[in-house]
Amino acid sequence: MRRPQIDYTAVFHALPGMVALLTPDLLYADANGDFLRLAGRTREQLLGRYIFDVFPENPNNKAAAGMRETRASMLRAVATGERDTMALLRYDIEDAESPGRWVEHFWSPINAPVLDAEGHVALIVHRVEEVTELIRARGGPGLNGHARVLEAELYTRARELQDVNERLRRAQARDREIALALQEAMLPAPTPVGRHLAAVRYWPAVGTLHVCGDWYDLVDLPGDRIAVAVGDVVGHGLAAACVMGQLRSALSAAARVAEGPAEALEALGLYARSVDGADSTTAVSALIDWGDHTITYSSAGHPPPALLDTDGTVTFLDRATDPPLGARPEHAPRPEAGTTFDAGATLVLYTDGLVERRTEDIDTGLARLADSLARHGRRDPEDLADALLADLVPPAGNTDDTALVVIRL
Repeated sequence: MRRPQIDYTAVFHALPGMVALLTPDLLYADANGDFLRLAGRTREQLLGRYIFDVFPENPNNKAAAGMRETRASMLRAVATGERDTMALLRYDIEDAESPGRWVEHFWSPINAPVLDAEGHVALIVHRVEEVTELIRARGGPGLNGHARVLEAELYTRARELQDVNERLRRAQARDREIALALQEAMLPAPTPVGRHLAAVRYWPAVGTLHVCGDWYDLVDLPGDRIAVAVGDVVGHGLAAACVMGQLRSALSAAARVAEGPAEALEALGLYARSVDGADSTTAVSALIDWGDHTITYSSAGHPPPALLDTDGTVTFLDRATDPPLGARPEHAPRPEAGTTFDAGATLVLYTDGLVERRTEDIDTGLARLADSLARHGRRDPEDLADALLADLVPPAGNTDDTALVVIRL
């Protein structure tokens, strides 16, 4: 059966309810029939014009804040790429036929972004439900005084809710900034690893609530060896960033004295039992020895490192995987495995934000990583890291952090 050709312009104009499209600069791009009818404006009076030039705020209402709140909501949708639902709002409209005459209106607005192919906000969908008659009818016939009391009460509570939401948004944004600063301070700066080339990347998740606890670490060891690790703390925000800092430091110290990655992760697991919020953390640690061209590795429930050979073959190092930290009721030694490598091969460690998607099986993400590595593997580590992120992180950003380490062997 052939799919019908859909005229989306006609669908938009036939939508029930008031819907308008605005540019990120808050200029009208279009409006459907119900919006034009209920707002009392023609399409020509809207298109290309700034929303608050068409609908200025009522100068006679000294307590009015509708313009400020509406503009703030729309700009949040542009800045975050996320839908913004407003509290009930009083916003009077000037009668187009009688300038200077303002008609009282109550609205329930939602502002939703429309993203282009590159993940940027191209338009804002401004949907408004007009509830003026509902507000006026609350008291019923003969109860106009009571209706006005209810109206005032509802309006006051809506304004209070809007203020609370605004304070919550500011607090969340502040927590996110602190968590990002903490992560940046605790993650090691990109530096050469001995005489070998390496690149590291950390991409925070999009959205104010999605700062996570991903980390990476590279440790120079005697004898032309390095220990490299990545990990991921469960949870979001400042608490996860704090746990991340403690575990990264502990594993970095353990890697300097342990016999190998398994012993280092074993020590980290014991330490994690005393850290609130560390349960179910995943981590993978690898010891690279250029003297005998070997990689020894151990994983605590983490996605497997990828080894790109010089012939373009990609192998996932998954022969030493154990449960995440704190997942076992009793302590047990962790497994360890090893493999050899040829000079010029590339090792990639990463967190799940690079490969996992909620709607996909993990094998799909791993296959996507292997394909990207095979196509870009001849690039130097810095360029390869950028190419992997460009290929694997969605244009609009991830809902999970991504840490990435690329080492030329």
